[in-house]
Amino acid sequence: MNKVLVSLLLTLGITGFAHAAGNAEAGQGKVVVCGACHAADGNSAAPNFPKLAGQGERYLLKQLKDIKSGARPIVEMTGLLDNLSDQDMADIAAFYVSQQMSVGAADPKLVEAGQALFRGGKLDEGMPACIGCHAPDGSGLAAAGFPKLAGQHATYVAKQLTDFREGNRTNDGESMIMRAIAAKLSNKDIEALSSYIQGLH
Repeated sequence: MNKVLVSLLLTLGITGFAHAAGNAEAGQGKVVVCGACHAADGNSAAPNFPKLAGQGERYLLKQLKDIKSGARPIVEMTGLLDNLSDQDMADIAAFYVSQQMSVGAADPKLVEAGQALFRGGKLDEGMPACIGCHAPDGSGLAAAGFPKLAGQHATYVAKQLTDFREGNRTNDGESMIMRAIAAKLSNKDIEALSSYIQGLH
């Protein structure tokens, strides 16, 4: 019976043993190049580069793999991941998870509109609230691979939402959840939502 169960699990690929866990200590030595844009602790000072500190490990690892494979093209990262193994990327993700993301500030004039979108969506247009996948406090759902948003640079968030809306970013899976949501956001919506997320903590 045990052999049958093990065989079935291996056939279906449902083993946690095949994926090596990331090592944060090893990752610290592998993020030196990353620090040029994302800062040594993952809290990028440049608003167009994302903060990686405190981000979910599953999400980070997927993004690294997507960037390396070309599924998520980012000009600034061209070639930077080519020589990294899956273990290297897992270690890098583990390092950033171990750091704490700094908090930004929202534009007070945009908080009400941003909060309404984040917490309530646009249900009349079929757009769900952001809290469904990213949690009420913006901490994300790490186990599901949904990213942490709270404290992320407004400039970066606005670009990602715009890229999803325009079809320039397509690595949100076959369900196209982010593309479907972003398609319902106006430029003003994106500005308010991005500002709110930057100040969320």
